[in-house]
Amino acid sequence: MNENTLKGEWKQLKGSVKQKWGELTDDDLDQVEGSRDKLVGRIQERYGHAQDHAEREVDDWRRENNY
Repeated sequence: MNENTLKGEWKQLKGSVKQKWGELTDDDLDQVEGSRDKLVGRIQERYGHAQDHAEREVDDWRRENNY
């Protein structure tokens, strides 16, 4: 799935994101707007992960869920 598809299906994906990263708020998800980079940034902020760790988590989540 490319970045445009992720953005286009973001409303449907929010539930899956909240299951994986429960500390993200609805406001966080609204601000992410389906952007991988913004999601990585929010995960870094909420969980204190380094950027490369957060990027791996997001990429793993996308692969596992075919996003």
